[in-house]
Amino acid sequence: MTWEELSNICNNCNRCALSQTRQHVVLGKGDLSAPILFVGEGPGANEDEQGIPFVGQAGKLLDLALESLGFKPDEYYIANVVKCRPPSNRVPHSDEINACLPYLREQFKLIKPRIVVCLGSVAATTLLGPECKITAVRGQWIDKKGTYFTATYHPAALLRDESKKIVMWQDLKAVKRKLAEISK
Repeated sequence: MTWEELSNICNNCNRCALSQTRQHVVLGKGDLSAPILFVGEGPGANEDEQGIPFVGQAGKLLDLALESLGFKPDEYYIANVVKCRPPSNRVPHSDEINACLPYLREQFKLIKPRIVVCLGSVAATTLLGPECKITAVRGQWIDKKGTYFTATYHPAALLRDESKKIVMWQDLKAVKRKLAEISK
């Protein structure tokens, strides 16, 4: 599948009820061959309105952290588990996640990232397993067939609890070190 084919399929998707209330499908943003794939939960109101992930307050916080740590725009791609906004920004239901998961898998196949960073508990449990709680797995590395997975707090969680900023900063520094390590 090509990016254009994936985009067309997603834009015409009606596999779950989220398609009935969306303004835009939010596929992702960034370099299509980036070594790092950041995966969040799902679009919020700003993302649904613009069709771009992580453009609200949480996205600006993530952008600031990545820029401050010296990540280059060609080093990452940002996507979400679900591609349509859940009403009132609620946590996506399992049937919604299952409906979108094939699209995320296609994104993974097309990008071929070396590192996947799960942003928050929904991404962590979806990609690492239902037993993976964010507080237990964050900051650890899991090698899955040569791709390194890790998890950290979702930037929206930092807006509610500033004490998590230092932890996320440390986690992103570890991602930067891992990228340097695997790029040798």
